[in-house]
Amino acid sequence: MTFANELIAWYQEHKRDLPWRHSTNPFVLWLSEIILQQTRVDQGLPYFHRFLTHYPTIADFAAATEGEILNDWQGLGYYSRARNMHHTAKMVMEQFDGRFPSAYDDLLRLKGVGEYTAAAISSFSSNEARAVLDGNVFRVLARYFGIDTPINSSEGKKQFLALAQELLPPKLAGVYNQAIMEFGALQCKPKSPLCETCPLRTGCTAFSTNQIQNLPVKLKQKPARERFFNYIVLLHGDSIAMQQRGAGDIWQGLYEFPLLESRTALSPGELVCTDDFKQKFKDLSHIKWVHGPVKHLLSHQRIFAQFVVMEVSGTYFLAHKEQFLPLAELENLAQPKLIFEFIIKLFTFKLN
Repeated sequence: MTFANELIAWYQEHKRDLPWRHSTNPFVLWLSEIILQQTRVDQGLPYFHRFLTHYPTIADFAAATEGEILNDWQGLGYYSRARNMHHTAKMVMEQFDGRFPSAYDDLLRLKGVGEYTAAAISSFSSNEARAVLDGNVFRVLARYFGIDTPINSSEGKKQFLALAQELLPPKLAGVYNQAIMEFGALQCKPKSPLCETCPLRTGCTAFSTNQIQNLPVKLKQKPARERFFNYIVLLHGDSIAMQQRGAGDIWQGLYEFPLLESRTALSPGELVCTDDFKQKFKDLSHIKWVHGPVKHLLSHQRIFAQFVVMEVSGTYFLAHKEQFLPLAELENLAQPKLIFEFIIKLFTFKLN
């Protein structure tokens, strides 16, 4: 039995019953693929159902506001994905007459759709013979064929793509692509792969040479940038101060508390003595509660955030009323995960 046939046979017996596997609609497949980027299946499933319920067609998606899309996306992270999806929905309505494309070359024109996503959607929706290449596929191919070329090098990407395309059975492109990705997710796992029950074990180079844990090879990335966020949480009765993040940085367009970013970690006492704090918050000094620091990891950044909660006077509130909104309205604002997780703690603190 060939490599491809072995994988397909394994897949038919072991595949998970996932909702998008019951559809060839490229819009539905696009939703699933974008949601599952940088996201585990169990985490992404509720979001997939939510988006398909709120926006059952590409026209519904395009007609929504960016705020509505971001609010529904809240908690998934990498918010540029949601903004790219909204841009793509409008583009489909304008340039594809409202019909979501299924051809690989057309899909590549869409914002946020790269070679992997285009190959997945085109093969799953119309069986176009385009090989997918994601982390699971890299791992299966590197181990089975004993390839130690770094998967995140330009040479490695070319080598693995050529091999993946060569192995692809043209008449079974969609099911084969599903099979090799599922095999990497469930059988040939990054850690503790199930080699003892693997149907490919006898032909696997990494297994026969005891190189399982050394493959695939990946070049080391640059160290993550460290940032120190000091959130000033201003309360007045049942109102709270919020602001919207601007362009050119993480979390564009999302809402957060007034922020002072520092070069190093500062204690609350040190923070209120800084010129930045005095200039922005003037006479405020009474700290009601401090939470943190909380470590929040992004792909290339490590954020250390502390939340300094302060109760403001009626005079301050009236002078800055435009910054405040009722606590009950927070659920209508799209916020980074770091913020809305703190808000849950804040409500608990206020109740106590």
